[in-house]
Amino acid sequence: MAYTTEQLEHLEARLLQERRRVLRKLARFGEDFLDSDKGSDGDLSAFSFHMADQGTDAMEREKAFLFASEEGRMLSAIDAALRRLYRTPSEFGMCASCGAEIGFVRLDAIPHAELCIDCKTMEETLT
Repeated sequence: MAYTTEQLEHLEARLLQERRRVLRKLARFGEDFLDSDKGSDGDLSAFSFHMADQGTDAMEREKAFLFASEEGRMLSAIDAALRRLYRTPSEFGMCASCGAEIGFVRLDAIPHAELCIDCKTMEETLT
């Protein structure tokens, strides 16, 4: 059973909403990274003079990078879902593993989902 036009429009709106949210977060990461070039003490150097501060600064930069990487992966998944929706709307919401329909409630919650709940559960138990 394919989704109705209204359901597909709703899922498209959800994907675009999530895409805007991710882009805002990525922009904030970029702003925070640029702001980190100036130390909190007003020093224009991005590097601390104390070894403990250097470790903390390095850890904070790495943490920000990891969060930004995760958001980048999310953006990629959302863009892939939008491509699937636009290219073959009649097949959107079908599980990439078993071909069953992904539940509308699941897609509303996670609009970029590629797997039905059963296949996703199986994937998570195997890893």
